[in-house]
Amino acid sequence: MADSAEDSSGDAIARALRAEILAGRLSAGERLVEGTIAKRYGVSRIPVREALARLQSEGFVTIVRHRGATVSESLLHDGRELLQVRRGLEVFAAQLAAENRGGTVAGELREIADDLSGEVASAGPSLHELIAIAAGNGHLREMLASLSERVQWGLGHDRETSITDHRAVAIAILNGAVAQAGYLMDEHLRRDERFFTAEFDR
Repeated sequence: MADSAEDSSGDAIARALRAEILAGRLSAGERLVEGTIAKRYGVSRIPVREALARLQSEGFVTIVRHRGATVSESLLHDGRELLQVRRGLEVFAAQLAAENRGGTVAGELREIADDLSGEVASAGPSLHELIAIAAGNGHLREMLASLSERVQWGLGHDRETSITDHRAVAIAILNGAVAQAGYLMDEHLRRDERFFTAEFDR
């Protein structure tokens, strides 16, 4: 049970530090001292170390041996680039999925297309995960899974808009509308990029 609590503490600390960086309360180049953070959240250094490692993998933090962690000075640039790469791969995946008309997960995509409340999407695999499967390209699916771990913090537009976007993309895929599926996915993810940039402009 203690290990589980430590893990959840690490997740919570990562979320809190990520939010502070995005809000500008922690500046580029600012040092993140493990002991200070541990004391602030009332935990040992282990979950803090895990949180910093996660933030490093996401590009928020730079960790240098014997010098410790600092807020990344290239976050905005790197974040934009990662989101652009994700968009390109996701658009391609949506187009392949449309060529396959949903492939082996057509039934799950139909549930999302018919769901007005968004409950289906919140209870099971995300639309993006389903599209990666529907694309039928194992290497593309692996690339998207790896990239998603690094940019999931970039998902920022409101839930209602997201539900509407997801339904539209799912319908286009099921209809075999390749160009439309790619266009809709592109527009959907551009919203994330605008949200991410806006966080730094506030």
